[in-house]
Amino acid sequence: MKPGATDVRTIEELERTFRGSEELARRLSRVIHERFNQARKVLGLDSIKIMNFCGTHEWTIVHFGLRSLMPKGLELVAGPGCPVCVTPSKYIEDAIRLSLDGIRVYTYGDTYKLRTINEVRGVTSLEEAKAMGGDVKLVLNILEAIKDSRNNGKEAVFLGIGFETAAPAYAQAVLSGKMPDNLKLLSLAKLTPPAMFYAMDILREKPPEPPVMGVIAPGHVSTITGAKAWEPVAENYSVPVVVSGFEPLDVLLSIAEILRQIISREAKVKIEYTRAVTWSGDLKAQAMIHKVFETVDDAWRGIGFFPLSGLRLRDSFARMDAFKQFGIKEIRPEEWRKDTPPGCRCAEVTLGKAKPTDCPMFLKKCTPEKPYGPCMVSLEGTCAVWARFGGGGVADEIARELGL
Repeated sequence: MKPGATDVRTIEELERTFRGSEELARRLSRVIHERFNQARKVLGLDSIKIMNFCGTHEWTIVHFGLRSLMPKGLELVAGPGCPVCVTPSKYIEDAIRLSLDGIRVYTYGDTYKLRTINEVRGVTSLEEAKAMGGDVKLVLNILEAIKDSRNNGKEAVFLGIGFETAAPAYAQAVLSGKMPDNLKLLSLAKLTPPAMFYAMDILREKPPEPPVMGVIAPGHVSTITGAKAWEPVAENYSVPVVVSGFEPLDVLLSIAEILRQIISREAKVKIEYTRAVTWSGDLKAQAMIHKVFETVDDAWRGIGFFPLSGLRLRDSFARMDAFKQFGIKEIRPEEWRKDTPPGCRCAEVTLGKAKPTDCPMFLKKCTPEKPYGPCMVSLEGTCAVWARFGGGGVADEIARELGL
């Protein structure tokens, strides 16, 4: 047997189990319909809303047309699940300025097209900055940035964007001693639980119709944080929380479990994604994050400040900190302004208060090829997912034609 053959077979088996079983999907759909009718009676509501907090979950829901399998009145909405979408304009403006000054800026491909509110020397994205002679280089990870910066010796900065899944790699790079002196880290990493609390608070202050009565928690983030990170959500808001995997059947199973808990009048955290997530999470990764970073109140683009939701390098790593070494100022709460473009409804989409199709810019002025708002830039952005895979109702129309 060739090396890796077992791994390939395991992946194929997982795909057949969680993606290829049409009969199981139909059975789960019937269970969801039955449980929804019971849950409605328990709650005394005509409609129920379930919110996911991961761009990959939204991709699965839209790509596989899972909304078309839901009963009328059961609404699946996306929450703050895209780190690029919530990165403040101000920090991208700072990166543009550095690149135009000759400092190499390493960035991911989706951040490359992220537009800013304010022009910097006539430029509104890192893509435009590169076209104007700015030093911008696309990388897949921080290791590529380390290798390139060590080889060229130029002053450089890596844009450290991401949620808890990205933070351990940044922490490891800092602790390993492999980062050359000419490379600095601009840590813009964010923590997901505070965003979940904020979104639930906002939706409870001005209750939408229907109310959010269940949460699909992010699977990848939970491999680091553990399912325990979501216990305060279940306890404080009295809603079921299910940590889900990313295949279609994972999501359907998670929805069925949320409805089961509603019927039983439970509000617990359950792990559907047991093949990857534990209650405690990755303790080694958590320890590295804590050693390298401190938590700070942080700005989320278009939304506001979330308490203790950002990660910044501790003072002991100041020599690697782009904020300190390049004199980049932090956004202060009293200075923060809504930083989405005029007419853009990304903030409402990110909080589950609007659908992409509610935005007048969607697929008109704002497209995947030429994004106007931040939610259209990243593959994890709700608007980008809907634009690419027909989240605005195409799947529903097809399902009706097939009698599903």
